[in-house]
Amino acid sequence: MRTFRLAVTALTVCVALSACGGEAAPGGTPTSTPTETQPATSPPAPDPTSSPSIVDPAPTTRPSSPKPGGPSTPPGVRATTLTGTVQGGVEPNCVLLDGYLLLGGPRDVLTPGTRVEVTGRAEPGMMTTCQQGTPFVVSNANRS
Repeated sequence: MRTFRLAVTALTVCVALSACGGEAAPGGTPTSTPTETQPATSPPAPDPTSSPSIVDPAPTTRPSSPKPGGPSTPPGVRATTLTGTVQGGVEPNCVLLDGYLLLGGPRDVLTPGTRVEVTGRAEPGMMTTCQQGTPFVVSNANRS
């Protein structure tokens, strides 16, 4: 009985190791060895005549570095307008408006103590170095 267990264990190890050696072609022989390298190939192009099974939503674009004094990108579908007085945050260069951390926008307009109207979108999942407020990406800011 001990010989049978040893034989089964050895056979299991051999099968496991041979499975790691390479992919088998339809004929049962490995198509590559671990030392060979194969050139990378790109995935096949989708067939333009077939209808897609998943419809991609409209792409979201991140605003580029805003230029002082003007909007950087159109506000988009989820645009929100906030009005109030800008407050300084606990970290340097962090400014807040009504609990929102203002990211981007013209820094000459978004200074603490200035009454402003900002348009943009909230990004609650965005990571920042400021330790307060919900991130709000500013697309347009004007003094009010």
